[in-house]
Amino acid sequence: MKKIQFLKAFILILITVQMSCNTGNEKEMIEQEIAVLKKYVAPDKRTALFDIDVLEGSQTIVLKGESNQPQAIDSLRSILQSKGIDFKDEIIHLPSIDLEGYNHAVVNISAANLRSSPKHSAELATQAIMGTTVKVLKKEGSWYLVQTPDQYLAWVDAGGIVLMNEADLNQWTNSNKIIVTNTYAHAIDTANGTNRISDLVAGSLLKLLEMDSGNYKVQFPDGRTAFVPMTEAQEYNVWLRNLNVGEEALVETSKTLMGVPYLWGGTSTKGLDCSGFTKTIYFLNGMVIPRDASQQVHTGSSVDSLANFNTLRKGDLLFFGKKATDSTAEKVVHVGMWIGDQQFIHSSDMVRVSSVDENAQNYDAYNVGRYLRSKRLLKEKDPLIMNLKEFKD
Repeated sequence: MKKIQFLKAFILILITVQMSCNTGNEKEMIEQEIAVLKKYVAPDKRTALFDIDVLEGSQTIVLKGESNQPQAIDSLRSILQSKGIDFKDEIIHLPSIDLEGYNHAVVNISAANLRSSPKHSAELATQAIMGTTVKVLKKEGSWYLVQTPDQYLAWVDAGGIVLMNEADLNQWTNSNKIIVTNTYAHAIDTANGTNRISDLVAGSLLKLLEMDSGNYKVQFPDGRTAFVPMTEAQEYNVWLRNLNVGEEALVETSKTLMGVPYLWGGTSTKGLDCSGFTKTIYFLNGMVIPRDASQQVHTGSSVDSLANFNTLRKGDLLFFGKKATDSTAEKVVHVGMWIGDQQFIHSSDMVRVSSVDENAQNYDAYNVGRYLRSKRLLKEKDPLIMNLKEFKD
């Protein structure tokens, strides 16, 4: 609500200022207005879309493109109308009407690969694990542009999700579920069976139908049923209620992932990149944090920027990269988590522990040399950190 109010005030100021200026070429002026709006509503293309082009038609200016920021589109219209500019609006609002109300989906495989463009050969942008709900924005061929709970935008093929309308989504979100707590697990065909229905990764969510003979009988988003041993999962509400998130819990979770291979774009226990690793640690302790290291660095409270590692506490995130210069901005390219005893754990080649102590056998001179700063996320109030106890699935 505050953001909407601020945007309205921002637009009024912008209109007032711009009306007093010599606008010159209309196309150029509109492009400037779009650039200003985009800088505010969609500064990060990974999490927001505001891609508008200005075309000069034979009789009027045409606005083409797409956006999932409806208030920004309305604001652009208001600005242009206030200036008396005649234009044709061909902006596509997302979610697309072609989806016919199926604007949601639930991940239906252990780890869905989400890509930067709608093809399997495209870069792996991120992953979403079984049971994750996503917003669906549009379809292209057999691919869907989706937005994950941490607001990341990427493409997933139809085989990785089950489309849902509002009623379907409400039924899914309000159902009892289990959460997989083992690093890796399997769903099997019967309570005592050996035929596998699917693999599962830590954090996977499945609808709970009943409990029987040491197993959970579960249902997948697509309606398949299976059994998951109770030794590999917990009832979601029980798990959430019993979470006692502290420094030691974060460290304990991180060490269950030791040796998991590095995977660019990975956020599952099948493979993890550096920020996917820290994100997974926090998720398995009931917190959703931003996807990338360059986003995570903007969360929590500042702890250190001078390599004074004695000020750090277990669970703090350490960020590495290139320091700002007179001509270039700071660039965050790597992240790890402090585990005490002058050590941090991170995904680099594989999940491993490194030290900042130059006398230690596992001293990491390379990363110490490019250290930037540390942030504390645990128990911090931050709009970029979602506490699952406050936002139940």
